[in-house]
Amino acid sequence: MSTNKFGQQGWTPDRLGSLQGKTYLITGANSGTGFEAAKIFLSKGAEVVMLNRNEKRSNKAIDDIKAELGAKVKVSFIKMDLAELSSVRNAAKEVLKTVPKIDALICNAAVAQIATQEFTPDGFESQLGINHYGHFLLVNLLFDKVEEAKGRIVVVGSEGYKMGLKTIQFEDMNFDKNYHPNNVYCHSKLAQIMFAYELQDRIKDANKETKVYVCHPGASKTSLIKKDASLMTRIIWSILSRTPMVQTAEKGAYPEVMCATEDLKQKAYYGPTGRMNWGGAVGECELEAFVWDKTVAAKLWALSEKETKCKWNF
Repeated sequence: MSTNKFGQQGWTPDRLGSLQGKTYLITGANSGTGFEAAKIFLSKGAEVVMLNRNEKRSNKAIDDIKAELGAKVKVSFIKMDLAELSSVRNAAKEVLKTVPKIDALICNAAVAQIATQEFTPDGFESQLGINHYGHFLLVNLLFDKVEEAKGRIVVVGSEGYKMGLKTIQFEDMNFDKNYHPNNVYCHSKLAQIMFAYELQDRIKDANKETKVYVCHPGASKTSLIKKDASLMTRIIWSILSRTPMVQTAEKGAYPEVMCATEDLKQKAYYGPTGRMNWGGAVGECELEAFVWDKTVAAKLWALSEKETKCKWNF
């Protein structure tokens, strides 16, 4: 691992100055790291638009933020369910109609460790459909708006990308034959990360100015492991989350905030750099070589365009 450019303590929000005039869109921002990232941005004067599927929880999150930071903070909510491509399209239309600019689009929302195979309304395995296909479509639909602002796209990956099959299972994307909660989650996060690096290359080839960054939150106390996970997974996570090995959701938000604001190299992977990258100083992490497989990335891109019925116009 390279020496941390931010020193022994790593990156923290103390480095942030005023973010007045900046607008950040965050998927899955009514809880966990997305919620904490929103609070950090808002505390520095930025505007935040939450893209969440649950209206009641979103309104509660906004009320909580205003109670903590003041009624004048600029935070709003647009309903979007990443599991439904039609919902993503409708949300993108609303964004383009109501949000003047996007300084960073942060792909934060995720589901994980779904115990038994489930499908999205569009027929995708749920973890791949939500984590990858939903975000792939959203980034496509909002790219031109991000480009207008010479903005950024931040893809929140996971250390899980290297704990599964370590490639894309093109012959059975829904895991009909070998479903396993962890392998499928890891597959979806690898797809997200490979998409991000392929997007970097295509942006460069098209002489566009949008920057793309990839990060991970480490092990953070969030609601990512939910009731849909197996009982054993929930028990293990409940025990681990009570130990010092698991950091707060606020610290888990640091990498995505850093990637949305800091001057960083793009061909890199950012997050906690401590033991197993679960916690510790935030900086640049090592990245496994299989992520750079251009043949796989190009095939994944073409398949993602086909499945989301949305071609990129570079």
